[in-house]
Amino acid sequence: MSDALSLFSLFASSFLSATLLPGNSEVVLVAMLLTHVSQPWLLVVIAIIGNSLGGLTNVILGRFVLQRKASRWQEKATGWLRRYGAAALLLSWVPVIGDLLCFLAGWMRLPWGPVLIFLCLGKALRYVALALVTLQGMTWWH
Repeated sequence: MSDALSLFSLFASSFLSATLLPGNSEVVLVAMLLTHVSQPWLLVVIAIIGNSLGGLTNVILGRFVLQRKASRWQEKATGWLRRYGAAALLLSWVPVIGDLLCFLAGWMRLPWGPVLIFLCLGKALRYVALALVTLQGMTWWH
């Protein structure tokens, strides 16, 4: 697989992982780190960008949905967003819950600036931590 195709695969997997579609971006990132497909920092940046854009897609979709009575899941997530504001999007990386938080941030019309900052920060912390653990494991085994 060419480097460009590998990097696009990581981007696509990261993007899809931030939506309700399956993407397995953690598996793809770890595999690429272990096989030295590219520089670790580049792999992490591509995963962060793809996953952040996927999360922002959920925010945008949430803005298009008419506001009406929320379900029990929505009420719980909406409560977190009301209590913590956009800072709750630090959890945007958590499977299913993170997708819902992003969607509801759009649905609640939270301000774009804080949404972008906390969503991207949450996604970045996840991939940086995963890469550090993977790379430390590689050093430990050698």
